[in-house]
Amino acid sequence: MTVILVFLAGVAAIIIWWLSGQRLMSRPWAEIGTLDDIQGAARPPIPVAKFGLGIFLAVVGALFSLLASAYLSRMSGSDWWAIPIPRLLWANTVMLIGSCAALQWAVVEARRGAEEGVRLGLDVALATTVLFLAGQIVAWLQLVAAGYLLIDNPANSFFYMLTGLHGLHIVGGLAVLARTRVRSRGAGTAASARLRLGIELCATYWHFMLVVWLLLFALFTGVGNDFVDLCRQLVS
Repeated sequence: MTVILVFLAGVAAIIIWWLSGQRLMSRPWAEIGTLDDIQGAARPPIPVAKFGLGIFLAVVGALFSLLASAYLSRMSGSDWWAIPIPRLLWANTVMLIGSCAALQWAVVEARRGAEEGVRLGLDVALATTVLFLAGQIVAWLQLVAAGYLLIDNPANSFFYMLTGLHGLHIVGGLAVLARTRVRSRGAGTAASARLRLGIELCATYWHFMLVVWLLLFALFTGVGNDFVDLCRQLVS
């Protein structure tokens, strides 16, 4: 329950910050100036796709928060034996961070209308994402080879379930990212509003999945235990 409350508070803070940046919480009747000034400062409507992505990410975040809460609750069981974390997961984390950085660079280049920069950023994001997924599979194989099977104990089951679910979300995003890369082939398309929107949505999705992965990684390594204990003390 503590993890869920912390997550919901974080989501609420992000939504309030985002709405303030989009001027959705502004009071137009309180604006000072002429009608021409107000109309000139008006921003284009927010694409529906951004709202849809926000709702989807909220649902995904709630799902992972519930699973993380179950993970923490199950840790206290007598049949729980912690699973060793392969060192490869550290390299996989670096790959996912690199993918997010490449997509953010592609967003900047798309706003500038730099076609080559957009394509290079998307290519790097695709390559690092594939390396991340391949690394996750190799880490699974290493654990299986070491005898840590899915049904041996709850720790193994949670590890495979959480990393597998996160990987499935990355695979889904990878398909959309590949489609966005195909759209960027045409001459001059890097400056199109549709392509820029697609790149921005991909970047937002990747940043969110990176945050989810970092939280999961903190749970697996035990780094987040102190933070969870602090949250429990604050709530209680």
